[in-house]
Amino acid sequence: MLQYDSIDEIVKAADDKKISDVVLADQAKFMDVKPEDLYSRMENSFDVMCEAVKKGQDENIKSMSGLTGGEGFKMKNYSENGGLSGKFMTKAMSMALAVAGYNASMGKIVATPTAGSCGIMPGCLVSLYDEGRADKRDIVMSMFTSGAFGIVIAKNASIAGAQGGCQAECGSASGMAAAALVELMGGTPAQCADACAIAIANQLGLVCDPVAGLVEIPCIKRNVSGVMIAFSSADMALAGIKAYIPVDECITAMRNVGDALIPALKETALGGLASTPTGKALKEKVFGVEK
Repeated sequence: MLQYDSIDEIVKAADDKKISDVVLADQAKFMDVKPEDLYSRMENSFDVMCEAVKKGQDENIKSMSGLTGGEGFKMKNYSENGGLSGKFMTKAMSMALAVAGYNASMGKIVATPTAGSCGIMPGCLVSLYDEGRADKRDIVMSMFTSGAFGIVIAKNASIAGAQGGCQAECGSASGMAAAALVELMGGTPAQCADACAIAIANQLGLVCDPVAGLVEIPCIKRNVSGVMIAFSSADMALAGIKAYIPVDECITAMRNVGDALIPALKETALGGLASTPTGKALKEKVFGVEK
């Protein structure tokens, strides 16, 4: 049985097999369920992601606060012309925006690993599925790889913005998604680990500063950044570029950086963008002027 104490442990257990195959068998045994039943649960999660993308791209969707809405729709339209990043990547951006926006409107999403970072995994995986660049079963299986990496991150660092800043949410999600992308593209378990390490390293220190304490500004747009980092990290790993700092050490570094962040930068809405004049004005717009 895997202990999920380190990603190195998972990589070594996989050897020349796919990480997802090892994790599915391990989790099915641990939970005393049939592998096909556990697969079905994960497939349902992917279906929820696809539905969240579709509903989140509605032109009229609005957040509960009224501060945000329609970002996924606008980016979807923009993606038709390719944009600076090309049609595929702008479509992936639109999906990330759609799911994060759907979360803000109280829609049903999959927390991967959190609601604040819920658009990153769908932005990466649903875009590949939508373009026919990956088989659904392979995508669902890759989610077992990302889930295993997420378990290690949560165990050794944090996936909560209130504890570790946004690096713990979007940083973790990007690392998990990057690992899934590498497996989908035929990469090795070691390359999955490198991709995760690169993604985490590129978001160390990212603070959690939600305007008005809501998971909207700047959270929704950070999901797009997370998608871009996941894809670029996966591409670097697949190109044979090493992380140099092992992924487990990156996770430890993320924990240490999170511990060093002051409370104002950990989901309290007392620092960062939340403390700017505009951030404060938006808070007053939603909640009124404090007496």
